[in-house]
Amino acid sequence: MPRRIKAGDIRRVLIDEGFDFSEFAGGDWDPGHRSAQAGTRAVHVFHDGPGEQQHLDTYTTVLRAAGYHVVAEQQPRGGRRRLIVTRP
Repeated sequence: MPRRIKAGDIRRVLIDEGFDFSEFAGGDWDPGHRSAQAGTRAVHVFHDGPGEQQHLDTYTTVLRAAGYHVVAEQQPRGGRRRLIVTRP
């Protein structure tokens, strides 16, 4: 059974690796990553700005190296790409 995970833990891993965090300012998101809690056992990771797929691929590599299970998906009906991160 997967263990609990927090969006803040994922945010910290990516920030510690030197990736910019995206914040909402001036009516839009700054370029960078952001994580959102998806229940108690999963976190969604997004990239705001250009190079979305390349950044998500890099985040996948970093998070897997940190011991997380990562699956890429695209939101329904042509929505945004995101990562689903869990603990193995």
